[in-house]
Amino acid sequence: MLPSELIKHKENSQQIIALTAWDSISGSIAEQADVDLVLVGDSLAMVCLGYKSTLPLTLENIIYHTNAVSRGFKKKIEEQPLLVADMPFLTYQCGEDKAVEYAGKIIQTTYAKAVKIEGAEPEIQKVISRLIRMGIPVMGHIGLTPQSYLNLGLKKQGESMHSREKIKREASILEELGCFSIVLEHIPELLAKEIQNNLTIPTIGIGAGNYCDGQVRVTADLLGLNDDQPPFCQPIIQGKKIFKDKLKEWVTSQRLN
Repeated sequence: MLPSELIKHKENSQQIIALTAWDSISGSIAEQADVDLVLVGDSLAMVCLGYKSTLPLTLENIIYHTNAVSRGFKKKIEEQPLLVADMPFLTYQCGEDKAVEYAGKIIQTTYAKAVKIEGAEPEIQKVISRLIRMGIPVMGHIGLTPQSYLNLGLKKQGESMHSREKIKREASILEELGCFSIVLEHIPELLAKEIQNNLTIPTIGIGAGNYCDGQVRVTADLLGLNDDQPPFCQPIIQGKKIFKDKLKEWVTSQRLN
């Protein structure tokens, strides 16, 4: 799938479903689940690498894991989900030239067909505009932006009038810049609905209610593999407990042999 095809999903009122992946196995499972989009998100810093936040993730990390995810895809190229890679912290906040270099390296050395960038501050707008002009598709991300948690925390965004208006402006700006879709994270449902109605590009929600054009979830959260669950993602199974219990059963059985 190409980025432009997501816009057709919105035009056809076809819900977009996205999951994160971090290695070949999770990529393979996501593809077999028939998702539309697989995001190699910077959440892998916590899910896979054991960090406490997304900030330590490097460009080399995201390239390594994006390639691992793509090796899990087995369908024909045209039938594979759209593969999007996050731009890690300080790979796009460091000026346009460096951002182009780093985003270009992701696109050149992996099978990702787009990058995702958090925020819509004036300097980030310049980066997004230039990347798109250079032929690199960009997915926007506004609302709660985890790479900014040292300044903004991890609380729900868009609760005050000022915050709501800011997020609406940012969404419109990102569409004007040429983003092919926007992630809306941890904002009120009615705000997400208003943004969805105002845009021609798809909105992908995570903790933003049911009115977005699509939904994305961190797969490890959805499967109950993490100890700390975000308030907007209820696990569909208690995966960590299931795996732990089954492995303990196996270990015990082997010791009895």
